Formats: sequence, C-alpha cells, structure tokens
Amino acid sequence: MAEWVVIAGGGLTAAINPLGAELSSLKDAAGRELMTDADPAFWTGRAPLLFPVVGKPAGETIRVDGRAYPMKQHGFARRMTFAVTEQAANRATFVLTDTAETRACYPFAFRLEVTFSIADAALSVDVAISNPGDAPLPASFGFHPAFAWPLPSGGAKEAHRITFSADESEALRKIDADGQIAPEPRPSPLDGRVLELRDDLFVNDALIWDPLHSDRVTYRGAGGDGLEIAFPDTPMLGIWTRPGAHFICIEPWHGIADPAGFTGDFRDKPGVFEVAPGAAKRIAMRVTLLAES
Repeated sequence: MAEWVVIAGGGLTAAINPLGAELSSLKDAAGRELMTDADPAFWTGRAPLLFPVVGKPAGETIRVDGRAYPMKQHGFARRMTFAVTEQAANRATFVLTDTAETRACYPFAFRLEVTFSIADAALSVDVAISNPGDAPLPASFGFHPAFAWPLPSGGAKEAHRITFSADESEALRKIDADGQIAPEPRPSPLDGRVLELRDDLFVNDALIWDPLHSDRVTYRGAGGDGLEIAFPDTPMLGIWTRPGAHFICIEPWHGIADPAGFTGDFRDKPGVFEVAPGAAKRIAMRVTLLAES
C-alpha cells in the first residue's frame, strides 16, 4: 500500500493517497478531521477522482466509433496508482497516464495531472486533463469528496445545511433503479438557496443539480467552523450520502450517468467534453475553512 503524502499550511493538513490520488484526510489546526470516517458499514471511499466517466454507464459499457468497451461506474482513475511528480511542504502533484490496461477500456492517450496545494486556510485541487494524441480526447471528470457530517464543531447532524451561491430554481435529475438518469425530474428540496440536510433525502440515491447556476456552496452546522467548496469549472453538482453514515459528499461534476436507454457514442453522452490534440482541460475545486460566523 502506497504511503500517503502529507501537505500542510494555513491551519490545514491534508493527506493524499497515491492510489487514486485520493484526498484521504483534511484536518484543521486543532487536528480535528473534516472528512469522512470511512466506516466500512457505509462506504470506504474518501474523495475519489472520477475519470474518464462520471456515474454509471448503461451496462457498464461505453461505445467509441462503433466498438463497445467495458467501463465501471465513475471510471478507472480511482483504482489506479498515480506517480508523485512533485512534493513540497504545502504542495504535491500526482500524474496518471494511459497504459495497456486503460486502453483496453478507454482507447485514448491521456495525461491526468492533479495538484493539491494549501494556502490561507484553503485546499486547492487543480486538475489538468491533457491530450498527447492526434485526435480529440472525449472525457468526463468529477470530484467526490466526503466531508464529516456532523462537522467536528458543528453540533448535531440535523443542524447542518448547505447553502448555494445562486438561485437553483429547476427540478433535479433523478437516478433510476439501474443507476441511470430517469426521464422524469425530481422536485427540488431547497428552501430558497438552502438545503437542510436529512438522511431521508438520500434514500433514493444522490441529489443532482443539472443545470447548476452556483459556483460554490457553504456547508455549516449550528456553530463552529464551516467549509466553502468552490467549483468554477463544473456545470453539475451531486450531493450524496448513505442514510446513517457520518459523511456528506459534495461532488462537482463535469459529466453524469448515462440517461436511461442511452446507446450512443461516448462523445455524445451528456457532460462529455473534448480536449483537442496537444491541449489540456483544466478543472479546479477549492475547499476553504470558514471561521465561526
């Protein structure tokens, strides 16, 4: 098992597992854990990176140029070991490139570079998806961080809320029994811009905002510190937990599960972007520790 890479600064300490380049711990200056307890009774993930798909492909298959390829939910990056190419006190970079194994399910050359850095009580995660090939590279990407619920200074679980930075008036996407996006929408549970967190919201899987108008949310309990999660580059957001668990996932996405009945080419799937040969697609997330309000 690869040793976690630890970076610190600005009152935060982060630990990243090279397996999946997964943020596995985020602690405040007092050493209190701000992320999931990874209780195996619910979910052992912590903050997987979703690439080259977000969500579940129908039949766990993608189709490229008339050929079918096997593809698990959320892609393969979270199960692969990244190379550590840079490591400093407050910064570390992880890189994954294509292999014979990845090309068997995703027939493209790629370079996925993820840089974690801490400054001013904020953790930045900067992703670059580069295309070293000679044809456009189709892909999706998502963040999947699981934050502690309740937060260590936030009081009871039922006192926690997520507040969006913009009005979100549309209905939500709905996930069907097969993990695909259902044609019918799901009513929004927001009160204005506020989501009051309750376990029963997640009995039928994630809440999915698509379209999304906000570029950040704040997550707080009844008191103590909170978190701001900023996502300037992603047009969708998922929020998820398993009822009874001690985490809440706030997931900025550029991609989504297959719509029910989708049988088209991967390039035509909702949320897929293309990276031109020799270019890179950059996607960022920033988690800022907010002092008690």
